[in-house]
Amino acid sequence: MNIFLAEFLGTLLLVLLGNGAIAAVLLSRSKGEGSGWIVVTAGWGFALTLAIYAVGWVSGAHLNPAITIAMATMGRMATDLVPQYLFGQFLGAMAGAALMWLVYLPHWDVTDNKANKLMCFCTKPAVKKPFVNMLVEMIATAVFLFGILTVLDERTGFTTASAPLMIGFLIFGIGLTLGSPTGFALNPARDLGPRVMHALLPISGKGESEWDYSWVPVVGPIVGAILGSLFYQAFTAAMTVAPQA
Repeated sequence: MNIFLAEFLGTLLLVLLGNGAIAAVLLSRSKGEGSGWIVVTAGWGFALTLAIYAVGWVSGAHLNPAITIAMATMGRMATDLVPQYLFGQFLGAMAGAALMWLVYLPHWDVTDNKANKLMCFCTKPAVKKPFVNMLVEMIATAVFLFGILTVLDERTGFTTASAPLMIGFLIFGIGLTLGSPTGFALNPARDLGPRVMHALLPISGKGESEWDYSWVPVVGPIVGAILGSLFYQAFTAAMTVAPQA
């Protein structure tokens, strides 16, 4: 139960603040309206940093089904714990999206752009080419996992106190460099949970939730996370110097 609650709270914070940054930029008459992509990517970086500091000591702060599945695949966690992580993450993402909706409640009525309303909840590609979009999510998430494992590897010298900050900067960097084609979901819960809330909440003039695209930010990150973790294992194994006789 501690794992479930930690992942629920951490993912709630991640989505509330991350999607809150998007809403600040995209919703009409917000004080941050039009402030741009750097604000979005920085918002997600700060959101992840806070979420990891908040619950990392309890659950390791996966906050992402792709990370949980990759860690289970690598044998870094017991597989019987996976359901607790996944349920906490998806429900936390839904709760975070609902709170974000409440924070910006007056702005939904004064925003005419349906696409902008959708992007406050889930990702929408700049150019919709699902197979290519999936490859982008795979590559970006593989880099994300490689970076996380690098930061957490004791041989790199990062401390427990500095690791969440570095992972936050990692998200910021990935968002700036690889994120603009798809909106860098990197996280099935971050996309699917809020997409469900977009469909359920009474948002005026909200338009479609684009379920035909919803598989891309689920499949791409999961495959990418597994590939990134396997590549890191292979890389570190190849770089390990055999002890001298």
